[in-house]
Amino acid sequence: MEFGTREDIEAPIAFVFEQMTDFKAIERAAMRRGAEVQRVDKMSGKGVGMMWDAAFELRGKTREIELELTEYDPPNGLVMASRSSGLGGKMVVDLVALSKTRTRVTMNVELEPKNLTAKLLVQSLKLARKSIMSRLNERMIAYSNEIERRYKQTA
Repeated sequence: MEFGTREDIEAPIAFVFEQMTDFKAIERAAMRRGAEVQRVDKMSGKGVGMMWDAAFELRGKTREIELELTEYDPPNGLVMASRSSGLGGKMVVDLVALSKTRTRVTMNVELEPKNLTAKLLVQSLKLARKSIMSRLNERMIAYSNEIERRYKQTA
């Protein structure tokens, strides 16, 4: 199952990439939403191999996942893989410079069930696809607006 969204941001590609890879800020934002997030790698900088353990509520049940940064290509994009009991996934973020001060961000999330329980979860997500896509688009718009606001403060 795949979900995706795309948004144009009024900021240079390097700035957008830097904001989208501010992993400490993203961890704090996830915790404010009720998730538990813990970095588990020993790396000192950003790059392939960064890993996190996370737990969050989904469909009335606590889900635990491992996240790993598997591709890191500044300022063009990144790929994160996720693993949990029975469910694998991948998030691909691509950035394209439309001009010096405009960037298009495309995000695709792919879920792959590995067992019957995960297949049932993905099936329930398929039934709620319209509302999930709506929420994903709303969050991407809000995040894009926040990045634009931060860029205007620095310019």
